[in-house]
Amino acid sequence: MRATLDVSPLQPTTPSVLRLGSRGPEVAELQRGLRAAGCDPSSTDGDFGPRTEMAVKAFQHSQGLTADGVVGPRTWSALSRLTREQLRGIMPRLSVARTDECLRYLGAAMVEAEITTPQRQAAFLAQLAHESGELRFFEELASGEAYEGREDLGNTRPGDGCRYKGRGPIQLTGRANYRAAGRALGIDLEDQPTRAGDVDVGFRVAGWFWTRRGLNAFADAGNFREITRRINGGYNGLEHREAYYQRALAILSP
Repeated sequence: MRATLDVSPLQPTTPSVLRLGSRGPEVAELQRGLRAAGCDPSSTDGDFGPRTEMAVKAFQHSQGLTADGVVGPRTWSALSRLTREQLRGIMPRLSVARTDECLRYLGAAMVEAEITTPQRQAAFLAQLAHESGELRFFEELASGEAYEGREDLGNTRPGDGCRYKGRGPIQLTGRANYRAAGRALGIDLEDQPTRAGDVDVGFRVAGWFWTRRGLNAFADAGNFREITRRINGGYNGLEHREAYYQRALAILSP
């Protein structure tokens, strides 16, 4: 894992509304979020069946939403406890299109990683804002050759440096880290490393890293400086990160 970013943007996509019969990774993200919110969809197989619909309706009812079982922007916002307006307020350079592309994946990943209080969300979003240029950049621009032969990163085979260069909103770097994240998330990132730079996977990787480093506890204690050290390995860009953090606290706190 490495923290500095010099990256190229993802191509935007337009996510669809989810309902009974929907299938794919968006549904799996939804199911994980529902389970973490206490509305068990039975499985996280990416198949929006009757059990998932029942869980969606139960969640919508608990949030005072129309319990129609259709997952649109309001349901995603309630699941993540983060609105489009809040996210754009924290990251002013984030476009509406990019916000809509990211919000559901970001929200589900935060729920999965128990980043659900204003203090935790503010710390997490501040770090992501700094690292990814406000969620615009998910892959390191440099070739990755600088990591070639880095046994401390698990790069033991020719070409590993380029293959496992930094990807995601908190850059995942090195074969060993790709392997560990993939195993934890049930995704074969070692054989498909570019998936770490996809929006549906990148936020989950960031959540995994956050949880693995025990950063929720530091967020609860307000120790943003230590969070920065554990992500960055030092305090690079601390003032910039702090500015995002204070803005996020102001926007997210009741």
